[in-house]
Amino acid sequence: MTTRESPRRREVLEVLRTAPAPLGVAEAARRMGLHANTVRFHLDALVADGLVERRAAAPTGPGRPRTVYTVRPGMDRGGPRDYRLLARMLLSRWAAAADPAGARAEAMETGRAWGRFLVDPLPPYEPATPGRSVAALLDLLDGLGFAPQPEGEDAANGESGRTPERIRLRHCPFLELAEEQGGLVCPLHLGLMQGALAELGAPLTATSLEPFAAPDSCVAHLAGAAPG
Repeated sequence: MTTRESPRRREVLEVLRTAPAPLGVAEAARRMGLHANTVRFHLDALVADGLVERRAAAPTGPGRPRTVYTVRPGMDRGGPRDYRLLARMLLSRWAAAADPAGARAEAMETGRAWGRFLVDPLPPYEPATPGRSVAALLDLLDGLGFAPQPEGEDAANGESGRTPERIRLRHCPFLELAEEQGGLVCPLHLGLMQGALAELGAPLTATSLEPFAAPDSCVAHLAGAAPG
């Protein structure tokens, strides 16, 4: 159970936050009218969540110093997040550009840069065959949540040395954004694949991305890369 889901835990946190000095278990329990063991349980959970600090108080006499608790400095990390809104705000700058073609090209180049950064390199001294390159690209896309499915036997294993033709993307981790701003999000995805394959030194590239080619998927088309 998180702090946000536990009213009692939020109450303990508020008692610590409003106290003029760090509190021990007994003091916090007294303020809340609860048993010390109950308060200790919630304090331990708050410490584990990184919201509260546990430390030894300054000694006031013989014996072991008492343990006290205080709220960890910094903003509350238990609140809600809205990264989708942030993404929409950033995309809106591209969407409002006076040159839509330039905005799409910039989105694609951004995808290429991140594709080069995110893809795992192939082992040293192993040639970047179509099969190995597609396997590395599939690992990247799968890790990002695209649920990729290579189409055709050659795409799956690359044993014949022929260039795979398609990768079906059965899930879009940015679906709502792609529905709103597909003219920017889809070029970003295409650039991501192109950058990853270029970084691998693959003998193929992603030539196009067909958004919502079927009701349940998009399709990336692959072809041999131009030499050099």
